Amino acid sequence: MLGLATRRLLTRTAFAAPPLSGRFYAVQRFNLSSLVFVETKGSGFDEGALNAITAARKLSGPVTAVVAGSEADATAKAVAKIDGVSKVVVAKDAVYDHALPETNASLLKALQEKENATHIFAPHSAAGKNIMPRLAALLDAQQISDIIAVEGEDTFVRPVYAGNAIATVKTSDPIKVLTVRTTSFPAASVSDSASASVEAAPAIEAKPLSKWLKEDVAKSDRPDLASAKRVVSGGRAVKSAEGFKIIYQLADKIGAGVGASRAAVDAGYCDNSLQVGQTGRIVAPELYIAIGISGAIQHLAGMKESKVIVAINKDADAPIFQIADYGLVGDLFTIVPELVEKI
Repeated sequence: MLGLATRRLLTRTAFAAPPLSGRFYAVQRFNLSSLVFVETKGSGFDEGALNAITAARKLSGPVTAVVAGSEADATAKAVAKIDGVSKVVVAKDAVYDHALPETNASLLKALQEKENATHIFAPHSAAGKNIMPRLAALLDAQQISDIIAVEGEDTFVRPVYAGNAIATVKTSDPIKVLTVRTTSFPAASVSDSASASVEAAPAIEAKPLSKWLKEDVAKSDRPDLASAKRVVSGGRAVKSAEGFKIIYQLADKIGAGVGASRAAVDAGYCDNSLQVGQTGRIVAPELYIAIGISGAIQHLAGMKESKVIVAINKDADAPIFQIADYGLVGDLFTIVPELVEKI
């Protein structure tokens, strides 16, 4: 009898808990809010922020965009027109220029405390990968990097092992620090009808521990690799910087951006800013033409989300053909000039 009574008591206690848990969960959902770091580019901003804002909008709370730098006022006017942004917080100070991690991480920490934000997003760009780990350390949170999907307020999806496996990560941290793979989320639209409120950020003591010296940027009239709708990439098989010129010729013919494999970059055939892959740029254009690229997993990690993939390689067994929609087996120095001539 004692055992039966004990079991009944435990049963009643077990059924008494869920309603309280459910009420707490509802309050937690109501308080969701997100910050999105927007990297300034002069008076404009890095377009990866548009994709990060889309990721933040997958949650139910308001989205606050953070704009910092000496020209932040002009940038804020453009950011305020992004659909889905509830508010823009502006920190106008040269100490935040060039996305230096020490000052910008301190700013985001102060804003998280002021706004009581539960999620902080940034593009998985050089700036995002520089600032967000430092911010996570300041908040004593574990960063979740390079997410490709938002499944809930505490559950996110990210690629691992160069994209060969997909991990679903659930975090118990009260504050989520996340970087976003921009190619996995559509860009938020910009319209004149959208007009988020704009307010100044609180003054904080931000001390830069590093000094900005200079930036060497390869300038080109071709479409930017990250946002190009068509990309032509060359690999080791082009044999030289002179041989790489046929990649430029085809790209110019179809109005495409130019990419390269790591092997081509390491060999000095082109600038390292063109590198596509796990340790380079992640792209997902409508058309990706891989010329003389074998298809190492590190390269595939940067381009396999492309809508249509065309491979040109003399090796019929090259791994690139396993993911290509169309393939041409033959000498690239014969095929590519013919394509240029006939387009």
